[in-house]
Amino acid sequence: MVDRRRFLKAGGGLALGAWLVRSRVARAAVAGPWPPYADTLAIDGASGTNLVYLDKDDPAIGPELAAARGCGLTATLLTVGPSGQFWLNDAAFQATSANIEKWRATIAAYPDALTLITDGADLARAHRERKLGMIFGFQGTEPLGEDLDRIALFRKRGVRVIQLTHNRRNLVGDGAMEPGNAGLSNYGHEVVRGLNAEKIVVDLAHGSQRTTREGIAASRAPVLISHTGCRALSDLPRNTGDDELRAMADRGGVAGIIFWPYLRTDTQPIAIDLIRHIEHAVNVCGEDHVGIGSDTPVAPVERTAAFEKDNRAAIADMKQQGIFATGRPRDLYLFIPDLNMTNRYAMLGGMLSARGHSDARIAKILGGNFARVMTEVWG
Repeated sequence: MVDRRRFLKAGGGLALGAWLVRSRVARAAVAGPWPPYADTLAIDGASGTNLVYLDKDDPAIGPELAAARGCGLTATLLTVGPSGQFWLNDAAFQATSANIEKWRATIAAYPDALTLITDGADLARAHRERKLGMIFGFQGTEPLGEDLDRIALFRKRGVRVIQLTHNRRNLVGDGAMEPGNAGLSNYGHEVVRGLNAEKIVVDLAHGSQRTTREGIAASRAPVLISHTGCRALSDLPRNTGDDELRAMADRGGVAGIIFWPYLRTDTQPIAIDLIRHIEHAVNVCGEDHVGIGSDTPVAPVERTAAFEKDNRAAIADMKQQGIFATGRPRDLYLFIPDLNMTNRYAMLGGMLSARGHSDARIAKILGGNFARVMTEVWG
């Protein structure tokens, strides 16, 4: 989500054969949009809008604004900090500072659709005013460098959630793709203490197994694993094991279930795969500790020929990096094909309802649980 090209690729696909077969199975659970959704305080733990990347006369602005309003979300956790690279100087600090100002300007440019979220009262206000709230977060602590004072500095600039690592190792700890599986460094423990002191939510998504486990234990406040899958169903490093999910829940935290191909190890995930991960997490953690962290933009992906070409190139690059196995289909998509619509959250609620989940549970999963943790930490 650092540049428009990368953000647009946070959508994704597969040659439709296996998808169509499994889609027929999934349709049995579809009962249309969930009726209570309009009154639900809904939060996506990893999403956003492309508006920040559009010039003021870009014709794509209209559809983006329509999606921001039509998705029905109260808020989304938005990545404003650069991620996925080695930052061995102040480039990450400078890029993040500039990115924050750009997002602030974008929010100010569309006050009828967007609003900045900094505390629990802002969540309630965004829900009341039917605006899409922007929660500033980092995917990695690289913008901090070795300066703990920057935690307070970024809080003043509106940052409210900081993820300790991305896929790689940094000064704080190991990311999920590091084979060494090291945990928190001494400096990492200092960072967690600093985040707790500044009332910034600790996010453990992308962490190695040890980093995740040790981050949960180190934090005095509930943590998020903002966008992940269940490793018991799909044994991949980016997913979270049952032991870590239980430990997170025992400390009051929430795990958001991702829409990416981490939900399967073979073919393209569809809605029923997402639901299986949600249901497994509920069984392991309890309904108070599961949310949605799609890691996709709120606007549906327009699957043009240009998109398909770019997507194949992106998937090939991810395979080369080891993010996806080389045997995965070249047409993997980084979104759920049968939820590639503006009202995907209401539709997901309808699917969960059709499978017997109560309205109270669905409301928690679609945002109530994230709102609880955020309000508790921020005030």
